[in-house]
Amino acid sequence: MRVSDRYAQLVAAGELRPDPEQAAAAARLDRLQQELEHPVPAMSLVGRLFSRKAAPPPRGVYLWGSVGRGKSMLMDLFHDNLAITAKRRVHFHEFMLDVHARLHEERKKEVGDPILPVAAALAADARVLAFDEMVVNNSADAMIMSRLFTALIERHSVVIVTTSNRAPTDLYKDGLNREHFLPFIALIKDRLDVLGLNGPTDYRMDRMQGVGTWHTPVGDAATAQVREAFFRLTDYPPEDSANVPSAELDVGVGRTLHVPKSLKGVAVFSFKRLCVEARGTPDYLAIARKYHTVILVAIPLLGPERRNETMRFITLIDALYEHKVKLIATAAAEPAALYDTSRGGDDEARFAFDRTVSRLMEMQSRDYLALGHGDD
Repeated sequence: MRVSDRYAQLVAAGELRPDPEQAAAAARLDRLQQELEHPVPAMSLVGRLFSRKAAPPPRGVYLWGSVGRGKSMLMDLFHDNLAITAKRRVHFHEFMLDVHARLHEERKKEVGDPILPVAAALAADARVLAFDEMVVNNSADAMIMSRLFTALIERHSVVIVTTSNRAPTDLYKDGLNREHFLPFIALIKDRLDVLGLNGPTDYRMDRMQGVGTWHTPVGDAATAQVREAFFRLTDYPPEDSANVPSAELDVGVGRTLHVPKSLKGVAVFSFKRLCVEARGTPDYLAIARKYHTVILVAIPLLGPERRNETMRFITLIDALYEHKVKLIATAAAEPAALYDTSRGGDDEARFAFDRTVSRLMEMQSRDYLALGHGDD
């Protein structure tokens, strides 16, 4: 099915509200779909002899805008309806982890520029790369991206479709050695059509109306609320709840973390899995980079008797907060009453938890919920 037809169906069914910017983006993605599915026939030998250069590949698309405006939804419509096999849809952070791993292996060979064989290998697997939530937070990625994407687009004619919460000129803004990143911004402007999506409807916030983010006490009622939130955020049919996909999240150093429920940027974990089991900063950073929303179930009262669990919870919240991840939770008490001081205990831990309480309160605010994932 064509992207524009599927988009029109969603509007007609009332699942989406009429939005001129969304409609324009759907039309542009529809045109790209047709260009990819029905490419211009290869030029004959005679034609190549008399032509100065081959026809360029289709221009890619860069969709940017505030959180909840339908960027990922439109990219999914494009990817799901694109009738070619050489395509890949991936979260941008996951893609860059893959790139770094490939570069590490190429550097071991000590033969030439490692970027070029990595770009060739990626292009061999996918003619179209669709990225969700492009964001650049570190100089290592910034230093790689210009050369990698230049090779992908100009050497291998890979078509890029990506979403971001930021306009291209705001990527890696004020970052270290940003001058090395500027060619990448120029490449986006030259080879991708940049479309803004800042319509009046925040679908993510709209779907969360009446659900809330912090539910007490732990029990059936709270569980029902976070379950409802999960299905609203992911559009997954509740009647098929037994088949919600899980995932294995790479946290580095040869370890993975099992994610019991993982769908469309939303992850569900128990407190036990994240804070009772031996976890640390690498686990929490991997979660924060991968997911825009985390549902955390059954947070108990914390305090001196659960010092290890408390310190892990503090570290977890720090990671989620710094990456502007949305937190939906069931807990034994409201944040201010979550740390049990009745048995005395560690003043340093109490001080650290006071900061966590402040962050938990802010994370429930409308201003925080309106931020994009990874926003500074």
